[in-house]
Formats: sequence, C-alpha cells, structure tokens
Amino acid sequence: METTETTTNELILRIEEKYAKMSKGQKRLADYVRKNYDKAVFLTAAKLGETVGVSESTVVRFAIQLGYKGYPGFQKALEELVRTKLNSIQRMEVTYGRISQSEILETVLHSDIEKIKQTLDVIDHKAFNLAIDTILNARKIYVIGIRSCAPLASFFSFYLNLVCDNVTPVTTNSSSEIFEQLIRIGEEDVIVGISFPRYSMRTLKALEFASNRKAKVITLTDSVHSPMNLYSSCNLIARSDMASIVDSLVAPLSVINSLIVALCMKKQKEVISTLETLEDIWGEYQVYSGDELNPVGTSFPVEKSTDTADTDKRTSDRRKVSDEDSGERDIYE
Repeated sequence: METTETTTNELILRIEEKYAKMSKGQKRLADYVRKNYDKAVFLTAAKLGETVGVSESTVVRFAIQLGYKGYPGFQKALEELVRTKLNSIQRMEVTYGRISQSEILETVLHSDIEKIKQTLDVIDHKAFNLAIDTILNARKIYVIGIRSCAPLASFFSFYLNLVCDNVTPVTTNSSSEIFEQLIRIGEEDVIVGISFPRYSMRTLKALEFASNRKAKVITLTDSVHSPMNLYSSCNLIARSDMASIVDSLVAPLSVINSLIVALCMKKQKEVISTLETLEDIWGEYQVYSGDELNPVGTSFPVEKSTDTADTDKRTSDRRKVSDEDSGERDIYE
C-alpha cells in the first residue's frame, strides 16, 4: 500500500531511507533533487533524466522506488517540498517560472478556485463539528495568527465576537507578549491557532504554552503533517499555495466563514438579539455612511405648509449646511 505522498519533508526522508540501496544513476538523481529541488519541480521525467545524465525510465524507476505510483506522484511531493522550503526571494523566482505576464489574473484566480476544491475534498467534517462544539463550550476563546495570517485571525475574531462574549484576539509584536496575553488560559478555555508555510514560531510557541496548561487547541493549517498539529486534537485543513511572495489564503478564509456561519446557526436567538442592539448603536453613532446624512445632535425642523413649491424650496435649502472653513457645501444623498 502506498503511503501519503504530500508530507512536508517526506520526500527527503524517503530519499535518505532508500539511498543506500539505489543504483548509481538513482543516487545521481537523489543528489540533484536534494540540492536543486526548486529547479527539479518544473522538469518532466525526460528533462530531469537529461539534466542528470540518466534515462527517462531510470527517473520513473527512481520515483517508484521511493514509494510513489509514478513520476506524477513524485512531482507532487516535490511541489510540496518546494512550497515549504523556499524563502521569499526563491518563491518569487519560482513564480516567474510558472506564470506568464499575460496570464497572471487567470492563473492566480484558477489556482485559488482549485485550493477551495482541494480543501473541500480533504477537510474533516468531524473535526469541523468538534471545533464548533469546543468553541461554544469554552469559557474563553483565544485566537492567534501572526504575520500573513494576522488578517485571518482578525477577521475571525471580529465576527466571533458577534456570536460569543468571551473572545480574545492575541496580537503581539514580540514573543514575551504572547505569554502575557495567555497567562490566564486554562483547561476550560480554547485557543484557535492559524498558520501556514512558512510556519510562525511564535504561533507554535503560543499553542505549546496553551497545550501545557491543558487548554483545548484548534488549528487551521495546510496539512495533517503541519507542526501546528503537534499541539492540537482538532485539526482543520485548508489548502494554501504561493503566488510570488503572496500566500494564497482564500481557502482558509472560506473555512473561517463556514465556522462563523455554523456558530451563528447554533446561537440564532443570541446573534439576532446582538445584531438588533448593534443596529440601534450603529444608527445612533453613524457607523455606516447611510447614517451620516443627519449629523449627531442636528435636526432640521419641518415647517407645515400646503404650498408644495415652498416645501420643496425649504427641503432644498436644508440640504445646504454652513461650514466655517469652506463656506457652503452640498449634502448629497
């Protein structure tokens, strides 16, 4: 039975395990792949063989000996290795080799669509439901995402706060601040950690800290083999990919949206009550643009008149408000 092909460092581990029993040609392939994986990922079996100086059939046998069904399986594992190993400069160089200037929009959008489809195929529904129940039953909910994952954590915290009254986003600029914010976390609490390659060490430390204090840990990451899952019993998997220096986080955002909707469905009455209160507050304090037509504390008395023309004139006049600095300005609807 074939083992999983997409483990983060699995390809290198397989090469090391099988290296002693490889032929000379296969060892040349192994050496080339380990040193030049960022180049090998774009080569066909024939081209890789030509580059290393072996036949195409040797390349295919090399992939099979490593435990893959064939060269496509090997190449998929190679892509996973590249995705997790490259630094920002190397990632940009790889992107230039993958996308032509005229097809950037189509390529990136289709890639994002594909990541959502892949996420739908691999996500664990039991883990998803467990995450919902864990969040609902928690005394306090902590959410952490750092660097490129910070917007995901902020988005999740914002909407989670509309559903639950015990949400604490963990925002930090240094490692020590993490522990200061998590100092009171305990076994009745839950922390949701969000991280994708290249994984944030500060996020991993936060999850380790929470796990050591018996808190429940939920992770949103890219693979079951992610180091994030070392501390978690509830793993939500969402596919991500690189586009130049930009992390594709469309699929993780979709999973977060699903979590929020599911939580709202579980607490419909409370959410409706909260939103009704918020609507009153938003209207009173002009949170949205539609409320800005009548500034706070300003009212325009309406004079009764049977003359339609006079009424229209007064309405027009009221739409002009005196401004000390710039004279008159029109208020548009």
